[in-house]
Amino acid sequence: MSEARLTAIVLAGSRAGAADPMAVAAGLSHKALIPIAGKPMITHVLDTLRAVPDIGRILVCIENPAVLDGILPDGVETMDAAQGPSAGPSASVLAAIRDCGTPLLITTADNPLLRPEWVRFFLDGVGSADIAVGVASEAAVTRDVPGTSRTFIRLSDVAFSGCNLFLFRTPASARVAMLWRTIEKERKHPLKMGWLLGPSILLRFLLKRLGTKNLLARILKLTGAQGKFVFMPDGRAAVDVDKPADLVLVRKLMETA
Repeated sequence: MSEARLTAIVLAGSRAGAADPMAVAAGLSHKALIPIAGKPMITHVLDTLRAVPDIGRILVCIENPAVLDGILPDGVETMDAAQGPSAGPSASVLAAIRDCGTPLLITTADNPLLRPEWVRFFLDGVGSADIAVGVASEAAVTRDVPGTSRTFIRLSDVAFSGCNLFLFRTPASARVAMLWRTIEKERKHPLKMGWLLGPSILLRFLLKRLGTKNLLARILKLTGAQGKFVFMPDGRAAVDVDKPADLVLVRKLMETA
């Protein structure tokens, strides 16, 4: 990627303002505040982003910025997360694209293992794509984090897990965020989500004949944006903190790093 000093957004809010179960269990308002290795989870993410020369501006997207008082480093800003019953990460990303423009790097506050060299690898792998998504193959995750339980998307040519890394590189990528928002509203109904991408895509997926090229070609047809999956070299990039077992794992990995 040739652009320098891009803007990075860290998604740290709770869906529709609802408290995260892990935050509640820890007696905190937000999962991003859960301590790991002596500091809030989000601080690890911010430290990583600040160590990447390509990144100039960093904003934390959260519905109540006051909870971050005394935590954010100098120069890190906040922006309001999208609110409302149908609001989710995609709505916040759309707002960020509107307010900050592109290129825009997106990650999440529950991604504390993130490393500067991984971000650099991701950015270098984007090429001319309008939008890129960082993923780790099942083989890489199994190799680098044996025994972990992750959710894999199984296509005909590869199985992979998301790494909570997205680059909305050009204005055209906003149309992918719009498609994401439409699909996100059906997140509890996988078949409906698939149907929104088109009957042929859904059928290919159900028959295990949907490959990465088919999926990206369909997204291009629907949005006019060229997408790319960037396969990360380290399977640990797919480990975020979604459940208590993940927190135990991340703490263990940080102790042995």
